Amino acid sequence: MTDVATICSDLLRIDTTNDGTGGGPGERQAAEYVAGLLDEVGIEPIVFESAPRRASVVARIPGDSDDALLIHGHLDVVPADTSEWRIHPFSGEVADGCVHGRGAVDMKGTLAMTLAWARQGRRPKRDLVLAFLADEEATGEYGAGHAVERHRDLFEGCSEAISESGGFSWHDGGTRIYPIAVGERGTAWMRLTARGVAGHGSKPAVDNPVAELARAVARIADHTWPVRLTPEVARLIDELSQALGTPIDLERLDQEIERLPRAGVLFKGVLRNSANPTMLDAGYKVNVIPGTAEAHVDGRFLPGLRDEFLATIDRLLGPKVTREFVSFEEGVSSPATGLFDELSAALLAEDPTGRPVPYVMTGGTDAKSFARIGIKGYGFAPLLLPPGLDYFGMFHGVDERVPVEGLEFGVRVLDRLLAAEPAAESAA
Repeated sequence: MTDVATICSDLLRIDTTNDGTGGGPGERQAAEYVAGLLDEVGIEPIVFESAPRRASVVARIPGDSDDALLIHGHLDVVPADTSEWRIHPFSGEVADGCVHGRGAVDMKGTLAMTLAWARQGRRPKRDLVLAFLADEEATGEYGAGHAVERHRDLFEGCSEAISESGGFSWHDGGTRIYPIAVGERGTAWMRLTARGVAGHGSKPAVDNPVAELARAVARIADHTWPVRLTPEVARLIDELSQALGTPIDLERLDQEIERLPRAGVLFKGVLRNSANPTMLDAGYKVNVIPGTAEAHVDGRFLPGLRDEFLATIDRLLGPKVTREFVSFEEGVSSPATGLFDELSAALLAEDPTGRPVPYVMTGGTDAKSFARIGIKGYGFAPLLLPPGLDYFGMFHGVDERVPVEGLEFGVRVLDRLLAAEPAAESAA
C-alpha cells in the first residue's frame, strides 16, 4: 500500500468511537499514533488532553510566510453496528481498491492525506498548523472548543483554515463538480421539556406532559420551512447552472431539485432552516402519568437567520413547552475569493476538466470553534471519487470506505496547494 493508504488503514483500526456520553475509548491512542508519525520526520507534536483519554495533537511546520494556514480534522468517529457491515468497521481492510472502516470518509482518510503530505518533508508556502482533534462528533467541547479556549497560542498567526466536507468530486452526467465549502448552517441542539400533573394512568389527565410534548414535537416535524436563498447558496446555484449548461430557476427551486436530482443534492439541504426531533424520554411505568416529558431536537439555521429560526421554534412549541440549548453555534461563512481561488487552482492542476464551486454545508464542523478566534474556514478534503460512490451516504453510513486512488489524488492536490516549490508534474 502507499503511505497514505497505510496511514488511513492504521487510523481506522484504532477505535475512537464517540457516542456523546464521554464513556467511549477516547482519542488518546490515535493521538499518540499521529504524534509518532510527525515526530519521526522531525515535526514536533504537542499532545494535550481535555479529560482522561480525550486527546488532541497540534504541530506547526514553518514556511516561507508566517501568515499561517490551519489544517484541522477530528480523530473521533460515530458508532458503528458491526452486524450491519460487510467488512468489520474497525478492520482498516483494503478491498476492491478502497480502505474500509468507520471514519474512512469522516474523516480519518483526510487526516491520512495531511499526514502523508507532511511526512514528505516539503517546505510550505506559509506556516502550517496541523490540528488533530477530539470530540467533533459530539459538541466539540473536549476538542476544538478546549483547544481555542486553553491553547489559543498554538494557533497564533492563523487567519484561514481548511478541514472536512469539501473538495470532493461530484458527478452529474459527464460533469465533474468539486464543491468547496464556504459556509455552514448554525447549530441549535435543544432539549424540550413539558411539565404537567403526575397521576394514575387510569384516571382522566389533569395536564399530561407526554401529550403536550407529543403535540409540540409533531408541530415541529410537520412544519414546512420557507426557502431563504443566502448569497452563498445563490452563487452555488449560479455556478452549477454554468457547469451543467442549463438555467436553474431560483423561483422554483423545489421543482428544480426534482429535475436535477444529482446537482440538487448540493443545495437541497441549505435552502431552509430545519428542525428534526431525534429523541424522546418520558415516564417510568405504563399506569403512571409522569410529571415531566423531554425531547431533543436537532435544529439548523442558515447564516443570519438565527432570530427567525428561534421565533418559529417558540411559536411551534406553544406556551407549555420550554427549550434549552444542549449545543449552540452560530452559522459561519467565508468569502469565495482569495484562499477559495487557491483551493480551486490546486484542484484544477490535478483535474483540469473539473468545476470547483462554492458550497454551504447542511451540518457543522469544528470550523465554528475556530471562527470564534477569527479564523475563516473552508471545507476542503480533496478526493477524486468514482461516479457510483455515494459520498454523502458514506457519512455516518454503513460500509464507509474511501478509494486508495482518491486518497493519492488528495495528497497531490494538497501538495499543489501547500508546497513552496512544485513537485514533478503528475498525471491529471
